[in-house]
Amino acid sequence: MGRTTRFGAAAAGAALLAGTLLATGAPAAAAAVQVGIGYETAPAQPYQGNPDPSDWLGSYLVGGKQVWCVQYAFRAPDSDEQYQPGEALKTKWGTELAPDVAADISYLLLRYANTASADESAALAHLLHSWTAAPRNADQLLPSNTFRTIAYSAPFHLEKLPTSAQAAVDRLRADATANHGPWTTAITEPTKPQIIGTPDVWSVEVRNAAGTGVAKVPVRLTLTDATVDGKTTITLPTQDNGGPIAVTVTPTGPNPALAITLASPADRPVVQQAVQVDTQRVVSTGGEKELAARAAVTAVTAPGAAAVAKVDEKTGRGIAGVSLRVTGADKTAPAVGQDGKALVGPDGKPVVVVTGADGTVAVPNLKTPQQVCVVEVAAPPGYEQAFDPAAPPSACGEVRPGGTLTLTVANKPNVPTVPQTIPAGDGTSAAAAVLGGGPSTGLLVGLGALVLLASAGTAVLVRGRRRTVVSRGMRGDWERG
Repeated sequence: MGRTTRFGAAAAGAALLAGTLLATGAPAAAAAVQVGIGYETAPAQPYQGNPDPSDWLGSYLVGGKQVWCVQYAFRAPDSDEQYQPGEALKTKWGTELAPDVAADISYLLLRYANTASADESAALAHLLHSWTAAPRNADQLLPSNTFRTIAYSAPFHLEKLPTSAQAAVDRLRADATANHGPWTTAITEPTKPQIIGTPDVWSVEVRNAAGTGVAKVPVRLTLTDATVDGKTTITLPTQDNGGPIAVTVTPTGPNPALAITLASPADRPVVQQAVQVDTQRVVSTGGEKELAARAAVTAVTAPGAAAVAKVDEKTGRGIAGVSLRVTGADKTAPAVGQDGKALVGPDGKPVVVVTGADGTVAVPNLKTPQQVCVVEVAAPPGYEQAFDPAAPPSACGEVRPGGTLTLTVANKPNVPTVPQTIPAGDGTSAAAAVLGGGPSTGLLVGLGALVLLASAGTAVLVRGRRRTVVSRGMRGDWERG
């Protein structure tokens, strides 16, 4: 809202000057007031020297940017008006704004400076004049005041706004009261260990001066050793109800970190002072300040596991009850668990696992990647002969992230032994030499066959003799029979 009459006179003079310049071949450079969005209200608030029939409640366009005036009744800015760097906003009378008013203005400028709503733009203009040009006494509302001394009559202007804009005034005021600064922010990282490649949820909060969440605040996220939807930078808003942003972060390295930045209301809004005398000061932002926070955790690769099988070397069948020590690649130091701690038993040595009924045992939750070995502690019954305590059976391999390493340890069964003497079929003993702790299985089979054959031969001979004797002694009887 500005004094367009003074502008009109200046514009007329500029037009006349432009005609003169054109006549001499020089370029014209006149600019005009360019309103943005809002409402024109009538009649205008009266004061001495104000011939305008209406007032403008809304934004202006200066340098292509939407701005609002904060020095009621002074001249409206041209579209190319020049302004000096910002300073703290004060009232039209040069006094400091109350802290809560300054906080409300900063918040509203941060929230609504880019509004495309005529209701919100008019409401913002009305509130700015209400706070910065409020009368200090009743005399400042008298029409006898000049543009320098006239105060803004909030009731006078409010009743001329459309109902929708009046509702916007109440809504913006309530929004500012509830959500003004100073703001704070916080990042909450997951408490459980993070796994590289496995997403988990972080949260980002923005709180107002009352400590409650602020809705729809855009927050820029920058990630290190991590991504969100495959990206390392992304902007997300807080929830519509002020709830925190739930961020699904996928670690890609050992030190995932999340850094955030956001614009928050300044403690005091900043105003720009026009270079030209008696032109209104303007605001376009609240002189917002940046809030930043960072949180980091550590992440490890996905755990792995080992599936161990203890088998008979010849049959491939599992051997139950076999104790195996779980070690690192050197077969001496313990393997490492997912928590980074050495896997040791009560004796402080590498942990021992025992195969089940099917000859297998699982070793879960191993840190990855790492080389692990399983080393046999003692030979199971029936496998003692081939067991060398100095070089026990073992198997090694690398456990990879999220994978299961299969290890198989085979045991050579004992060689069966036979008696030193083997009974003969006719009751005599025949010596059989046992070499190397006993004959092989093939030898045992051969000897068994010979014994059986000898027994069978004896039986045939005995049967033959008996048949001959009977034949001779009883031939007459047979013949007679």
